[in-house]
Amino acid sequence: MAAYEKRRAAAATPSSSGMGDEAEFLLQADITAMVREALLKVLEARPEEPVSFLADYFERLVLGGSGTTGEAAAELAGPMQRLGRALCYVHLAHHSHRTAFNTNISTAYEVLGSGGRRKMLGVDGRLYSELLRRICQHGDAPQDVVAELLHRVQCRDHEAVPFDVFRYGVLSCFVLLEFVSKARMLYDVLDNGAGVADKSVCQAVLCTLEEALGAGGLSVPGRYLEASSRLGPDCLALAMDRALQERQLSSTMSREEFLKKATALFVAKVKPVE
Repeated sequence: MAAYEKRRAAAATPSSSGMGDEAEFLLQADITAMVREALLKVLEARPEEPVSFLADYFERLVLGGSGTTGEAAAELAGPMQRLGRALCYVHLAHHSHRTAFNTNISTAYEVLGSGGRRKMLGVDGRLYSELLRRICQHGDAPQDVVAELLHRVQCRDHEAVPFDVFRYGVLSCFVLLEFVSKARMLYDVLDNGAGVADKSVCQAVLCTLEEALGAGGLSVPGRYLEASSRLGPDCLALAMDRALQERQLSSTMSREEFLKKATALFVAKVKPVE
């Protein structure tokens, strides 16, 4: 009986060699560092839905094509793998969360500029421009508007991109995508579910938007969103009412035309990179 109890105790107790194998596996797979980094990103971004944030983080990590994290990943990866990881980092936090966004932008810059063996070669214009292009792919911005924005903020392929320019370009792209989203919601109000909106009313709203964007000589892309958000219901209602009194029958503006005109107003305010 005593021998039987000893055998049961031995079977119920994990062997030290088994625990060692598990710990060794976690170390070799770099799981601990990966999870630690993910948790740090959650604390930095403080998202409303942490579980969805983590799911999106690990999905982007897989799509980035690297099984390691941090500097080690940047050292082992080629340019396209580094580009994927940089894209993952810049998407982690919304630009309104300035501390987290700036931290992620800095990390993306380091990852993109690593040349291996812990040497920073700097971010070249080719990778920087490709990163901006991929950011803009995830939105509904008109292609010609995107092309004009990229023309203003991108660098030549052979140029070394300073961090301030890198951050400015990335932020400009994200603000453009958000501006498109807001313009789309505004058009949904103007068309009142009909699919098309009165052209004179749309033009009046665009003029009011242009006045808001033109106020104050803003130099930070994010502040253009703040300026456009000042278009309160009273201001818009007045412009729309005035336009309705002067409108021409059967004159309409499509959603695509409205979005193109609205986003062009934003891009025109973006200061070109010199």
